[in-house]
Amino acid sequence: MTPSAQPRPYLNLRRWGEYLAAILGGNIIYFLLEPRLPAALRHRIFRVDAGLALNFVICVGVYALIRLGGRIGRAAR
Repeated sequence: MTPSAQPRPYLNLRRWGEYLAAILGGNIIYFLLEPRLPAALRHRIFRVDAGLALNFVICVGVYALIRLGGRIGRAAR
């Protein structure tokens, strides 16, 4: 393997940390918003519904902000 093609395990751990932070952060935001949401957007346990989709979208948005923040931070160096 060339030096640039060697795997870098710290990046893999960092990526998993980003995933974990996005899921936890997104769920915290969703559960803080849930009491104020209309009934149609509240997740019911063991069902695939609009509340679950909203939770997913929030988690993806948090992940996008984490990745964007990382890029901005690296560019500022």
